[in-house]
Amino acid sequence: MIGLGGSALGRVVRSGVGRRRVQTLVIALATMMAVASAVVAGSLMVAANAPFDHAFAQQHGAHLSVQYDPAAASAAQLDATRRQSGVTATAGPFPSTTLRPVTGGGGHLPPLTLVGRPGPDADVDDLDLRSGRWAAGPGEIVVSASFGGPDIRLGSILRASDAADAPTLTIVGIAMSASKTADVWATPEQVTAIAASTGPLTTQMLYRFAAAGGNDDITTARARLAAAVPPDALLGSQSYLDTKRAADQNAAPTIPFLMAFGALGIAMSVIIVGSVVSGAVGTGLRRIGILKAIGFTPREVVRAYVAQALIPASVGIGVGVVLGNLMALPLLSDTEEVYGDTSLAVAWWVDVLVPAAALLVVVLAALVPALRAGRLRTVEAIAIGRAPRTGRGQWAHRAAGRLPLPRALTYGLASPFAHPVRMLAMLLAVAFGTVAATFAVGLTSSLNAVGEAQDPENRAAITVIGGGLSEGPGGPVGPGGPQPGKGDTAEAAVDTARVRAAIEAQRGTASYYGLAQADVTVTGVAGSVRATLYQGDSRPGSYEMISGHWIAGPGEVAVPTRFLERTGTRIGDPVRVTYRGDTQTLRIVGEAFDTSDDGMRLHADLAAFAAARPDIFLVEVGSGLSPAEYARQLEAVVRPLGGDVLVNSPTEAEGMILILNTMAVLLTLMLVAVAALGVLNSVVLDTRERVHDIGVCKALGMTPRQTLSLVLASVAGIGLLGGLVGVPAGFALHAYVVPVMGHAAGTNLPPSILEVYDAWQLVLLGLAGVLIAVLGAALPASWAAKARTATALRTE
Repeated sequence: MIGLGGSALGRVVRSGVGRRRVQTLVIALATMMAVASAVVAGSLMVAANAPFDHAFAQQHGAHLSVQYDPAAASAAQLDATRRQSGVTATAGPFPSTTLRPVTGGGGHLPPLTLVGRPGPDADVDDLDLRSGRWAAGPGEIVVSASFGGPDIRLGSILRASDAADAPTLTIVGIAMSASKTADVWATPEQVTAIAASTGPLTTQMLYRFAAAGGNDDITTARARLAAAVPPDALLGSQSYLDTKRAADQNAAPTIPFLMAFGALGIAMSVIIVGSVVSGAVGTGLRRIGILKAIGFTPREVVRAYVAQALIPASVGIGVGVVLGNLMALPLLSDTEEVYGDTSLAVAWWVDVLVPAAALLVVVLAALVPALRAGRLRTVEAIAIGRAPRTGRGQWAHRAAGRLPLPRALTYGLASPFAHPVRMLAMLLAVAFGTVAATFAVGLTSSLNAVGEAQDPENRAAITVIGGGLSEGPGGPVGPGGPQPGKGDTAEAAVDTARVRAAIEAQRGTASYYGLAQADVTVTGVAGSVRATLYQGDSRPGSYEMISGHWIAGPGEVAVPTRFLERTGTRIGDPVRVTYRGDTQTLRIVGEAFDTSDDGMRLHADLAAFAAARPDIFLVEVGSGLSPAEYARQLEAVVRPLGGDVLVNSPTEAEGMILILNTMAVLLTLMLVAVAALGVLNSVVLDTRERVHDIGVCKALGMTPRQTLSLVLASVAGIGLLGGLVGVPAGFALHAYVVPVMGHAAGTNLPPSILEVYDAWQLVLLGLAGVLIAVLGAALPASWAAKARTATALRTE
C-alpha cells in the first residue's frame, strides 16, 4: 500500500497490526460503519436530487397530456397535431373516461381516470409495469402504483360503478407513470364499453416538445394544439410541471438532514481514528525509541504508524462499501415507489468517492499523532517508555476520594484524568453519539407530526359527497384534492340542503362540516388560485397554524407560507378574492401549514360567497356505532338524493416520511455503534496500562464485582458529561435542520412540529451518554474482572 513490501519497515507494520488486535478491530469496524452510512446517505441524496427528472427522462414522459372531445375532433385533425411546430414525439389517441369504482365490500373509491392503451410501451409515457401483466381482455385493468389502498392490489376485483349491471374489473397489473397520465388502464375496447354506461368518452393525446422548460413554453404549445383543432374540441390538459414541482418539493427536504448525519459521521471517524493512533503512539513510546535507536528515520516511523491505521481502515472501507450497498437497496426500492423512478441504484461514483474520502480522512487523522511519534527524540522516548510520567490526575483522585462512594467507584471516576487527551477523545465520541440520538428522536417526532398535520380532511370517519364534485382545473375532484387527467365535465349538483338535513337527522352523527373546493382569482396574482371553502364548524378539519389563527367567520382567510411570500402579504392584510364573479375582500388571519397546490391555496368560510354551496360533508361518528354501519344507514337516505357515502380509512404515514424515519434510525444506530467503539478502544488502552495496578488491588482484596464497577465507573462520569454536552447540541441541531427542511419544501413550520421534545425524553437522552459509554466499556471491564491476580501482577 505504501511500498513496504518485505522490508524491515513492513515487518514493523505487520507486527504492530497483529499485536494491537483490539485497536485494529476498532479502526476496521469504525471505518466500516462510517463508510456504510456514507454510502447509504450519499445514495439517497443522489436519489433525492431531481428524482422526477430521472424517472421522466427514462419513461419519455409527457410534457402535456391533453383531453379532446372525440365528437368535435376527427382522427385526421388529431393526427395533424403531431406535426405542430415544436412537437417532437406523441402517443395516442387513447380513449379515456372517468371511472367511479366500487370495491368488493361495497366501498366507493374516488373518481379515477381510465385510459385505454394496447400496451405499456409508447413513444411518450413509456410505462413501467411493476408487477403482474398488462390488461389483455374484457374485465382486466392495470392500476397506477401511485394509487394505493387495501382494496388496490393484484387480484382485487372492483365494479365499474354501483349500477346493478356494472362490469366487474380484475386488477392484473401495477404500473408506474412518471407523468401521472392516468389512474387506471385497460384495453381501448374495454374503455369504450365502460364509457357507454359510466360517463362521457374523451380522447387522450400525449405530447413531448422541443421547448418545455417553463410555464410559458407549455402555454404556447397548448395554444398551438388548440388552434389545430375545432373550437371547444380541446377539453383540458395537464402539464408535467405540476407533477415535477410536487415530486421535487417532496425530495428537497431530505438533503439537509442527510448532510447533518454525514457531518456527524465524518467528525466521529476523525475522532475515533485519531484516538486509536494517538493511543498506539502513547502506549508504544519505548518501542518508538528502540526503532529509532536501531536506525529508523523519523519519516519511516511516521509511515509505520500511518500504515498501521491504513491497513485495517482499508479492510473496513471495503466491507463498508459492500454493506452500504446492501443496506441502501431496500431504502432505494422504497424511494422508487415514492418518486416514481424506475432505475434507482447506488451511483457508481458514490462507491468511488466515499472510499477515497474515507482513506483521506484516515490518513489525516492518523498523521497528527504519527508526526508526534516521528518528532520524539530517541533517548526521551526510551526513558518515558520505561518510566511513564506519574502524578497526572492526582487532584482528581483526591477530589473523588471525598465522595461518599465505595473506593472502587471513586478510583474509577478519577482514573480518566491521568490521560487528558484520551479522555477528551472518549468524551467527544460519546457526545457525538448523544447528538445523533437526540437529533434522531426529534427528527422522527417532527416527521410524524408532519404526517399527522397533512390532509386534515382525512381525519373524519365519513365523507359524504353531496352531489356534483368540486370544481378543479381539470374537472371534478374528490375530498383528497384534484385528480390528474380528469375531464372537464362535472356532474349535476343535487340539493345539498337535503343532504345536510339527512346528515343532521341520522342517528350517530357527532359532528360534521361541509366544504367546497374551487378555483378563484386573487387580485394581484396571475392565474387561478385553489380555494377550500368551509361551512359550519371546520375546526376538526383545520390545518396546523404557523402563526395567527384558523378562520372563524365569513370575512377571514387562512393561507400557506408560499402564498404570503409570493403576494408580499402578511397576517392582517386584506386580499380581494373573486368566486364566480362575486368579489369579496377577506382579511388574512392565519398562516397555515399547507404545502398542497404549490402553497398557493386559500381557506375561507363558505358564507363569504353567496353562490358557494358545499358538495362534500365530513362527518364524525358518535361512540357506539361503527363508521361502516353508519355509512350503510346514511347511504340508504343520501343515495336517492344523488349523493354518496364513503368510509375513510385511517390515515397512514406517507411513503417519504416512512423512508426518512427509517434512514434516521439506521444512521443513528450506526453512529452510536461507532461512538461505543471509540469508548471501547480507550478503555482497552487504559485497562492494559493499569493491569498491574488492578493486580495489586485484587491482591489487597478487591473482588471481581468491584473490579467491574471500577472499570465501568471510569467511563460513567465521561458518559454523563458527554450526555450533558450532546443533548443540547442535538437539540440545537434539530432546531436548525428541521426549519431548513421546511424551507426547502416551501413552508415555515408550526410549533407542533418544532417543539417535539418532552422533559422526560431529554433526561433519558442525557442518560444515553452513560449507556453508550457503559456499552463500550463492558467487554474490557469483563476481561479485567476475570483476570487472575497472579497474571495481572506479572503483566508489564
